[in-house]
Amino acid sequence: MAKGTPCMALLVLLVGVADRVVSTATDGLLPNGNFEERPDKSQLNGTIVKGRFSIPRWEISGFVEYIDGQKQGEMVLPVPEGACAVRLGNDASIRQKINLTRRTEYSITFSAARTCAQAEKLNVSVIFDSGLLPIQTVYTSSGWDSYAWAFRAKHTVVWLTIHNPGVEEDPACGPLIDSVAIKTLSRPRRTNSNMLRNGDFEEGPYIFPGSTWGVLVPPMDEDDFSPLPGWMIMSDTKSVKYVDAPHHRVPHGARAVELVAGRETALVQEVATVPGRSYRMLFYVGDAANGCEASMIVMAYAARASQQVQYDSHGVGGHKRGKMDFVAVDKLTRVVLQSMNYHMKPDGTLCGPVVDDVSLVSVRKGAARRLFR
Repeated sequence: MAKGTPCMALLVLLVGVADRVVSTATDGLLPNGNFEERPDKSQLNGTIVKGRFSIPRWEISGFVEYIDGQKQGEMVLPVPEGACAVRLGNDASIRQKINLTRRTEYSITFSAARTCAQAEKLNVSVIFDSGLLPIQTVYTSSGWDSYAWAFRAKHTVVWLTIHNPGVEEDPACGPLIDSVAIKTLSRPRRTNSNMLRNGDFEEGPYIFPGSTWGVLVPPMDEDDFSPLPGWMIMSDTKSVKYVDAPHHRVPHGARAVELVAGRETALVQEVATVPGRSYRMLFYVGDAANGCEASMIVMAYAARASQQVQYDSHGVGGHKRGKMDFVAVDKLTRVVLQSMNYHMKPDGTLCGPVVDDVSLVSVRKGAARRLFR
């Protein structure tokens, strides 16, 4: 990591001797996941946390600050949930021991914000094993974004660690962290009416009830577990946004995906097909009623086929149906959805078309049933 470019890493580590209280993972905030349980005043030197176990339910290491309506110079440091958050300086970390079910998949959702004037250079990453998931772009006008990351539990007790391995001249120029939550992920099955898993995006990461900005799902390696079961996010550095019906207009059901990074990211799923057989893919394209006004284009790809769907958004909600027919050329076919243009809201934040209710069927009567496993 280059000097002057801070980053954050999320790690799940195997626990050793059980020397601290273990939290049992249930969907929602981790115990004191919003840091509203405060350190004792005797454990603070201004904003700097002195004791290793000073923040209830968390263990800290390195330069960690407890932010409670604080200012950095003339800049106010608001937090997205409640009044408090933590800031991780150079090589600082916070961690909590949690109890899981082995071989079960989980998604972590957490909020992060950059703080210092050098914010444009901030490179925030989520790392697990050898996987690096960069999340360096800010997608909200507040500066806070929520991110999701998924894993399969290999042990019943693990440390959940959030670590900033960055090196800054000012150790206080690290990211703010707030609202750390966990969710157990199910594994949606393919059905007789849809060869795609989780085509309606109803299964996904935890979304904070009061959050109006959704959850970013960063790019991942093909072997990583996805916070959107069944789907991969293919990109170098950009994310897609997972949105919910209470805060956005969703074409179908309660959840959808907003393609906020133009051509730089794609939503991908691989499905078993029979070479030479014909298939039909259906999907919705719309807008999230978040003020994103633009002529939007979503491109669908599969095998040798592609289909462009244009949707003229007025930023107030709405959708249309897209369709693509193709003939499989291999036993495995990648289905891809991608926004072809970049869009911004009036406040300058990135936005894009919403996709939802993606289905794939064999158009040969009776053939689909034999393909589903």
